[in-house]
Amino acid sequence: MSLELAMLVPHTPRMCHEEFAPEFQRELVQGMHQVAGIIESSQPDVLLLVSCHWMSSFDHLIDATADHKGVLTAFECPDLISDIPYHHAGDKELALKIAQAGKDAGIPVKAVDDPTYVWDYGTVVPLRYLLPRVNVPVIDLSVCWAATLEETYRWGQEIGKVLNESGKRAMFASSGALSHNLHRGAHLMPSISEQAMDKQFLSYLNSSDFDSAWKMLPQYAKISAVESGGRHIALMLGVMNANHEYQSEYFGYGQSSGSANVVITFKPKA
Repeated sequence: MSLELAMLVPHTPRMCHEEFAPEFQRELVQGMHQVAGIIESSQPDVLLLVSCHWMSSFDHLIDATADHKGVLTAFECPDLISDIPYHHAGDKELALKIAQAGKDAGIPVKAVDDPTYVWDYGTVVPLRYLLPRVNVPVIDLSVCWAATLEETYRWGQEIGKVLNESGKRAMFASSGALSHNLHRGAHLMPSISEQAMDKQFLSYLNSSDFDSAWKMLPQYAKISAVESGGRHIALMLGVMNANHEYQSEYFGYGQSSGSANVVITFKPKA
């Protein structure tokens, strides 16, 4: 087997507790529930997730811990995310294989096996929605700030190759926003220009025109300050490169302090 589903999902802090999510994010909340249903019905063997809030300086990091257990209070927003327990199995064997593939390709990758490491909210928040009822092993990935989009894309390709060879039913989640010029005021939308660029980029994703999405990403990331410089998207596109035919499904778009958040999935065609 190989990649069963890829997805671009939000992690906005106000979604951490669904009962407190503002009305303008309800479309995102409902979209995440729909994707959770797809995951549950598909029963994958592993879920890989790249988080824009696991920011590594010089190396691409992959969490090879066999058991992820901790309590999260977010440094940036302890008023919104505090004392959140999480517990997910890992897949150490697969994580180490992926790390080695990256090294063999000349990419600076390091595996992290440390049960005391506490996950960030870009990891914990989406998993609270995506895996509420199923025990799927999780492998967490960082975004590397020293890496170019091109290097990040190549790293994604290596991940995709390992998944194709693994014999496991894998899913890949990219946790991060599109336009990300933040402003005070949770209800604020991105600017009109940023929304226009979001719409154009999403049109490429929705039509599975990933070549155009990839060509647009560098300039789009600079102008609209796409979260993590677009690295989470570059990694996802690289992973998906191993399978060229996809059917996309769009579930929603919503704001958070001037950022653009989206729920969209990509299922390989038979």
